[in-house]
Amino acid sequence: MVYVMPQQFTPSRYTFPLSALALALASLSTQGYAADSSTTADAPQQVTVTGSRISRAQKEGATSVTVITSAELEKKGYSNAFDALNGLTQNTGFTQGADFGNTFTPAANAISLRGLGPNHTLTLIDGHRVADYPVPYDGSENFVNLANIPTAMVDRIEILNGGASAIYGSDAIAGVVNIILKKKFDGVEVNVKGGGTSHGGENLRFQLSGGKTWDDLNLVYGLEVSGRNPIWARQRDFMSDRTRLGEAPTVVLGRKDAESGKYLNLGGCNSAAGLFGGSVSSIGNRCVSGKASPDFWTVQTLNQSENGYFSLDYTLNEHTQLFGNLLFGFNHTENNTRGPSWTSAANSTGYFLNQATGGYESWTKRFAPEEVGGVDHTNKEWDDTSANVNFGVRGDIGDSTWKYETAYSGSTYTSKASVYGRLLSGIDTYFLGPQLGVDPDGVPIYNPNVNRLSQPLSPTEFQSISGRSIERDKSWLHTISASANGELFDLPAGAVKLAGVAEYGRQGFSNTPDALINQGAFYNASKTSSYGGTRTRQAVGTELFIPVSSLLNVNFSGRYDRYALSDSSIDKFTYGSSFEFRPMKSLLFRGNYASSFRAPDMNYLYLKEQHGYYSNTTDYWRCKQAGQPLSTCDFNNMSPGANYTLTGNQALKPEDGKSFGFGFVWSPTKKFDLSVDYWDITINNLVTNLDADKILRNEADCRSGIRDINSSLCQDAISRVVRNPDNAVVDAGVINHINIIPINAAREHVAGVDLVGKLRWDSEDFGNFLWTTNYTQVVRHTYQQSGDDPKDNYLADLTNTDWPNKLNTSLTWNQDKVSSTVLLSRNGKIPNGEQTGYLKPGVTVNWSASYKVTPKATVSLIVNNVFNTIKRDDTGGWPYYPVGNYSPFGRQGWLEFNYHF
Repeated sequence: MVYVMPQQFTPSRYTFPLSALALALASLSTQGYAADSSTTADAPQQVTVTGSRISRAQKEGATSVTVITSAELEKKGYSNAFDALNGLTQNTGFTQGADFGNTFTPAANAISLRGLGPNHTLTLIDGHRVADYPVPYDGSENFVNLANIPTAMVDRIEILNGGASAIYGSDAIAGVVNIILKKKFDGVEVNVKGGGTSHGGENLRFQLSGGKTWDDLNLVYGLEVSGRNPIWARQRDFMSDRTRLGEAPTVVLGRKDAESGKYLNLGGCNSAAGLFGGSVSSIGNRCVSGKASPDFWTVQTLNQSENGYFSLDYTLNEHTQLFGNLLFGFNHTENNTRGPSWTSAANSTGYFLNQATGGYESWTKRFAPEEVGGVDHTNKEWDDTSANVNFGVRGDIGDSTWKYETAYSGSTYTSKASVYGRLLSGIDTYFLGPQLGVDPDGVPIYNPNVNRLSQPLSPTEFQSISGRSIERDKSWLHTISASANGELFDLPAGAVKLAGVAEYGRQGFSNTPDALINQGAFYNASKTSSYGGTRTRQAVGTELFIPVSSLLNVNFSGRYDRYALSDSSIDKFTYGSSFEFRPMKSLLFRGNYASSFRAPDMNYLYLKEQHGYYSNTTDYWRCKQAGQPLSTCDFNNMSPGANYTLTGNQALKPEDGKSFGFGFVWSPTKKFDLSVDYWDITINNLVTNLDADKILRNEADCRSGIRDINSSLCQDAISRVVRNPDNAVVDAGVINHINIIPINAAREHVAGVDLVGKLRWDSEDFGNFLWTTNYTQVVRHTYQQSGDDPKDNYLADLTNTDWPNKLNTSLTWNQDKVSSTVLLSRNGKIPNGEQTGYLKPGVTVNWSASYKVTPKATVSLIVNNVFNTIKRDDTGGWPYYPVGNYSPFGRQGWLEFNYHF
C-alpha cells in the first residue's frame, strides 16, 4: 500500500498523481517504487496512499485500501492478477469467467466487487484507463479483461474499497483496481513454472524480466509466455456421465412424430453403438448416451499467451522527466460447450412432411467425437491482441511544491472469434434428400431414407457439411490529460494541498460478424448485424486536503464529466468528502461520503437487434406444470436453449447514487493492527439487461401465483417470454423467444463490513511469522426493478449465487533460506442448484514453500487445494457442481524456478 521515497532528489522522486481518464491515482508515484527494496526501516520515508490525489505522510487514509504485492501472487498460489483479484473477500459477486462454459466471453475474466457486476469496478493499469474487452460480458456489459496481465511485470495491485466517482469519474462505483507495473529493475531475471492437476490441465509459464539505468535513462522490460491444456468434463469422474443420478440420457439419434411427440422406429441403434466412446444404447426407438455432453465440455479452456512490457524514463533536468511505456499481449483461447447437432427443418418449421408415411416428423442427430475427427476439431477459438501505450512529461514547477504532468494514453483491443463445425445450409438435403415442395401450410416435404440418419459419418463426410465462421471485434480508447498538485498555504497543523486535472478522451468499438451468416451459408444461423459506435468525454476535477488540526484531516473533491454521442450528451457533477481523526497515534477513525455517476455502457446504447439462441435454458414454468423437481425435470438445462432477441436502448439514463463508509484502524503495537470498515452503496436508475434465467424464474413464479401476476415485475417478465400458443400443433407452449432490452431499474442497494487483521511475531529459533486475516460480510443487498415493486432481498433469494461473506486467512513463515505460506479461503453459503436450500460454505487450503538454493536462485513448490476438495451439488443435475462459484479441478501443483542474473 505504501510507496517509499528517499528524501534527496532522484529521477524517481516525482510522486504527484496522473491518470488517463480520471484524476490521477496517487499510487502512480510508482515511478520510484524500486526504492522500496533498498530503503532501510530507519531511513526517511514519504508515503503515498492510493485513494487520494495528494501525498500524505500517513499509512492509512480516509478510505481503506487493499494491496496485493508481487510476492503474494506466488506465495498464495495465485496464477495471475485475475486469480488474486478473484480471491478478494470484497469480490462477493458471481461472474461468468473464462471457465464458466456457456458464456459470451470465454477468453476473458472479470470480477464483481460488492456484487455490483464487472462494469461497476474501475480497472486501471498504472493509473490509466484501458480499452474494454471488445465483446461485452454476458452479451451486455462492457468490462476490462483481467485474464492476460503479465504477472512478471506486476509490482503490486491496489484496490480502493469504496465508491470514488467524485475522484475517478464513471465506473468507480464499487471501487477502483489499480494494477501497478514495475518501474525499476536491476539485472535480468528468468522464471519458469510448470504444473497441472492429476487429470489434465498441464501448464507451463516462462518469464523474462530485466532493467538497467544509465545516468538519466531508466529501462524496464519483460516478456511472459504461457500455455495450458484444457480440462474436459469427461476427465472428472463425478461429471463424466450426465445420467449418474438416474437422469434421462441425451438423445443422439431420434425420429419423432411431430404431432404426438412419440419417437418412431429408427431400425435400431447397432450402427451407432460405437459412438461417444461406445456409450450409445437404445431406449424406446431412440438412440441415447450419457456421454454426449461431457465429451464436448471444457471446464478449463485451452490457452496460449505472449505478453510483453517496455518502459523508459528519461530525466532532462532536476525539474523535468520524460516517460513512456508499452504493454502488449497476444492471447489464443479454445473452449467447447457442446458438439454440433442437427434438427430437421430447424430454420423453418422444425418438422417436415414425410411423403412415405404421410406424417409430420422431426429428426435429430448429435454428432459424436468419432464423426467430427475428435472433439477439439469443433473447438471455438479466440485470438485476441491488446496494446496500451502511455507517454508524457512530468516535473516540478520551478522551486515550488507544485508538480505537474501532461500525458497521452492510448489503448486498443481486437478479438477474432472462430467457430468451427458450423453446419452448412444444405444439411437438410444431405440427410433427407431433395425437398419435394411444401404442403398447404408451407411445411417442407421430403421422402427420406431413415438409414441415412442412423449411419455414422466419417470425419471427411462431416467436413463436407460443415464450415467455419469468423467474427471480428475491436475496441479502443484515447485520452489526453493534464494534472497538477501542490501546497496552497500553511495552517498550524500543516499545509493545505490542492490537486486538479483536466482531460479529454474518445472511445469506440465495433462488432463485425461473419458476412456468410446473413448470406445464408450456415444452417439455422440467426441473422445478425454489425454494430458499433464512438463517444467523447471531457472532465475536470479537483481535490482539496485540509489539516484542520493535529488530530483531524478532511478532504473535499469534485468532478464534472460530460459524455457526448453524435446526437446527444449527458453530464454530471459528483462530489465527495472524507475525514481522518487520530485521537492517538495508534487509533484512526475515518469516514467518507460521495455521490456517484455512471454513463451507460456503449454496448447498451449501440447494440442493434441481434437474434440468437442460448446454449441452454431451463423452462421453469413447464417444470412446474409437469410437477417435476428441477434436478430431474425434462425441461431443465435444455440444449440448445431458447431463442432470444437483444436490442440496445439509446434512451437509457445515466446511473446516479451515493456511497458512504466509516470505520477505524487500531495499531496498539508495531506487531498487531486491526481495521473494521462499514460500507454502503446505492445506485439509482441502474442500467441492466435482465438475465434470461431470472426472467424465466420470475415468469414461472408469476404464472404459478408465487408472485402477484398483476405487479409490474410480473407483467414485464411475462411480456418478455414469448411462447407458442397452447393449442399449437407442434411445440405447444414452448418458448418461442425471449426479448432482452436494457432498462433503467429503480435502484440497487448493497452494504457490508470489511475486517482486516495482521499479527507479526519473531522467534530466534523458529524464524519470523505473519498472520493476516481478511473478512467481508454483506449485510444488505436489495434490488427494485421499478418504483412500485417490492424490494427483492438478494440475501434471502435462492436464485442469487453471490457470496454473502468471504474469509481469507494466511500464515507466512520465513527463516534463513526457507519461506512458506498457508492460505485458507472460506466462501459463504450459496443456494443449491434446485433452489431449495443452501450448500455449506466451501473451504480450500493453498500451500507454498520456497528455498533459496543460492543468493541468485530460488526453487518453489506450490499446491492449491491441498486436500483435493471439490464442491459438489447434485440437486441441480449435471454437471453436479456450482458452475462459476467453484472449480472442479481438484488439487493443483506447480514447481517454480527463479534465477536472477
